[in-house]
Amino acid sequence: MVDPATPTSSRGGVAAVKRVVDVVVASTALLVMAPVLAAVAVAVLLGLGRPVIFRQRRIGWRGREFTIVKFRSMAGDGHAFSPDDDQLRLTPLGRWLRSTSLDELPSLWNILRGDMSLVGPRPFPTSYRGLYTPEQFRRHAVRPGLTGLAQVNGRNELDWEKRFAYDLRYVDHWSLSLDARILARTAVAVLRRRGINAPGTATAHEFRGTAPEQPEPATAGR
Repeated sequence: MVDPATPTSSRGGVAAVKRVVDVVVASTALLVMAPVLAAVAVAVLLGLGRPVIFRQRRIGWRGREFTIVKFRSMAGDGHAFSPDDDQLRLTPLGRWLRSTSLDELPSLWNILRGDMSLVGPRPFPTSYRGLYTPEQFRRHAVRPGLTGLAQVNGRNELDWEKRFAYDLRYVDHWSLSLDARILARTAVAVLRRRGINAPGTATAHEFRGTAPEQPEPATAGR
């Protein structure tokens, strides 16, 4: 078992190279994509109003909390609605932003800050903290990512058991070559626009914890 306090991402110089790649790619993308960022910001402002940027506390590396930033894609302020209302609140503009992943572009700032990496398990809301099993919490042994192994293997169509399995596989086997393969597959997945949401939801079903396994009933001897 890997202790989140001593993450696998501390693998010597390889981790340093991964961080350099994150900084170079994120800063370059922010500069190159500045016109796109501005255009999307204007579209959100005109289509949904303020705030343009959606902020939410998420669980990050080693269990530390951070504020993720994304383009807003839902109507309403999010405080008067339950997760079950999300599909109703998702506007055509918001649906398009999510299908193209343009809503994720501001998260490049989180990568630049060191809150996230280009590749890693997706960061979940802080409300999930008390729902993890110790094994599931190992997903925080590396920085959360803009994309990850689960995202290129079904994304939000996956059930929670499979999502955690992919996250933990990444934690145990991450490498720069694996990151490169995931990024390449992410580009294909974005173009195909698959796995954007689970059936009947705006994104994914809410995680409500993993039910403990029940022992099999003992059979009475005869």
